[in-house]
Amino acid sequence: MKGKRTTLETSTCAIARSLESIGDWWSLLIVRDALAGTRRFGEFQRSLGLAKNILTTRLRKLVACGVLTTAPASDGSSYREYVLTEKGERLYLVVAALWQWGEEFCFPPGQLSYDLVDRQTHEKLRPLELKSQDGRTLGPHDFVSRALEREDRDPSSTALSSGDPLRK
Repeated sequence: MKGKRTTLETSTCAIARSLESIGDWWSLLIVRDALAGTRRFGEFQRSLGLAKNILTTRLRKLVACGVLTTAPASDGSSYREYVLTEKGERLYLVVAALWQWGEEFCFPPGQLSYDLVDRQTHEKLRPLELKSQDGRTLGPHDFVSRALEREDRDPSSTALSSGDPLRK
């Protein structure tokens, strides 16, 4: 069926469930702009060049999944503004990781127009690293997912038998 999409909301993989909420490019670009201070519908539309109906749909989804909330306009006007929730603000690491990956792999030398910098010092950020509990830097082959052992696990869950979701 054309247009029918599989839902990931019941997946046992944390990545898959995350993508159900914020997995399309427009949603992450909205979060990027919100992290930079964009709050109003018209500002998002100007920044992204997105059709009103698509922007409306994405904003509603981000509000419904708790990434954004709406609030009265900060200038006292009758408008509503979109504000990141704590859940939405925590996406800063995802946005920064994608930015750094894009800098490294998506631009030929000399084409990049912006840097991601520390707001206070204006110095370029160090590359993000994944650290173990003991402080070691981990590479792409140094971690796996593991099934949680819980007494309250749903006995019908296939999490234990489905294997490592990172390797699918």
